[in-house]
Amino acid sequence: MLRMDVLLAILGMAAVTFLCRAGGYAVLRVVRPPPFVEAMMRNIPGPLFAAYVALALSRMDYAAWLSALPVALVQWRTRNLVLSILAGVGTLAALRYGLE
Repeated sequence: MLRMDVLLAILGMAAVTFLCRAGGYAVLRVVRPPPFVEAMMRNIPGPLFAAYVALALSRMDYAAWLSALPVALVQWRTRNLVLSILAGVGTLAALRYGLE
């Protein structure tokens, strides 16, 4: 059953997200950021992702910790994020469900 309040909340959040991103793109088309800001924007996704992963791993079991190793290895060797994720998910599934 469709709830109007939930639908309006989702549409409102989507609109705000779009406006925030579009505003950033519009500003960066007109204003040239300093070199250090450009470097920061280019390099921030890696450390931010590492922070999310570290927090998640701190709350997980040994299978998740062991699954992080194939992810790092596949990413290092192939530079392919999709293959890295598949390696991690496959390893985690094998460790969690294969050992039962």
